[in-house]
Amino acid sequence: MLSTGKYHARALTDDAELATALALRARCFGPSGAVRDAFDEKCTHILVFDTDSGQLVCCFRMLTLHSNQISSSYSAQFYDLGGLETYDGTMLELGRFCVDPDLTDPDILRVAWGAMTAYVDANAVRMLFGCSSFEGIDPAPYLDAFAQLKARHLAPEHWRPQIKAPDVFDYAAQLHRSIDAKKAMLQMPPLLRTYLMMGGWVSDHAVIDRQMNTLHVFTGLEIGAIPPARKRLLRALVG
Repeated sequence: MLSTGKYHARALTDDAELATALALRARCFGPSGAVRDAFDEKCTHILVFDTDSGQLVCCFRMLTLHSNQISSSYSAQFYDLGGLETYDGTMLELGRFCVDPDLTDPDILRVAWGAMTAYVDANAVRMLFGCSSFEGIDPAPYLDAFAQLKARHLAPEHWRPQIKAPDVFDYAAQLHRSIDAKKAMLQMPPLLRTYLMMGGWVSDHAVIDRQMNTLHVFTGLEIGAIPPARKRLLRALVG
C-alpha cells in the first residue's frame, strides 16, 4: 500500500472492490465502461481511496507484457503495433484510468503515479503504454491539443503505431493550423498531460471509439527518458 495521508493506493482484493471500480468507470466512460472484459482477469488493478472517507477516487489496471506479446494487449485492438514488437524490455500497459469526475485534487494523480512507479521499479519495466482518452468522439473541441501533439509529441517513426481501427481522426495529415499553446494544454486530458511532461509520445492519429464515447491516442513513455528530477519526485512518493 502507498499512502500520503490524505489518499492511499493499493491493489484490488476481491470482486466487491472490482464492482466499485466498474461503477467509477461507468461514471467516467458511460455504461460501456462498466463492462467487465477479458483483460480485467489478466490485469493488476490499482485503487486509490480517500483515507478518511474510504471513498474510491481513482482506479486503473496494469498488464505486464514483453514486446513479442504486444499484439495481445488491449491497445492492439485499435492500433497496428508491429513497430514495437522488437522493443527490448518489459512493457506495462496502463488502462481504464479514471478519476472521480467530481474531484480535482492533483494529489490523486500524484498518488496514482506513485503506485505505478513502485510497480515499474519492482518489475523492471522499461516502457509504459496505453490509450489516452479525450471525452466524446468529436475532435472539434480539441484541435489545438491535436495540433500540439502533431508538432511536438509524435512517436519516433520506427515505433509509431499504424492505422488499424476503421474510424480514426488522422490529425497529423489533416491538421494544418497555428497552435494556441495555452488552449492546447487546457484541452489535454490530465493523464496525457502527465505523460507528455515526462517525455511521452503519441500516435499520429486518434481512434474514434464509439463504444467508450472517447477519442484516444496511443501513448508511450520510455522509463529511461523520464527527466531525472521528475523521477526523483515520483520515487519520493514511494518512500
